[in-house]
Amino acid sequence: MTDSPHSLVVAGWLRVGPADRDAYVAACRPVVELARRTDGCLAFALTADSVDPGLVIVHEHWRDEVALLAFRALPDDEEVELPDVLDADVRRYHVQEEGPA
Repeated sequence: MTDSPHSLVVAGWLRVGPADRDAYVAACRPVVELARRTDGCLAFALTADSVDPGLVIVHEHWRDEVALLAFRALPDDEEVELPDVLDADVRRYHVQEEGPA
């Protein structure tokens, strides 16, 4: 963990079976809603890719790593059955500078 005052982006992708993608995204809705209500969450999305039927895009933006870790430490209110993730690449990025794109 870093003590940096910089914000943190978690971004990447998950690969699921094409027939499972929409169910996966729908099953994750409670997690997305919880994250968005969590102190320090600036953005949180798990979305279906617009081209690849087996791809889920992950995008999270947190005030800092402390906020991210606090969210991840929250108890799960309900067990959700998720389709299997076949492959994934999700990484953390520490943002040192921000500005308009």
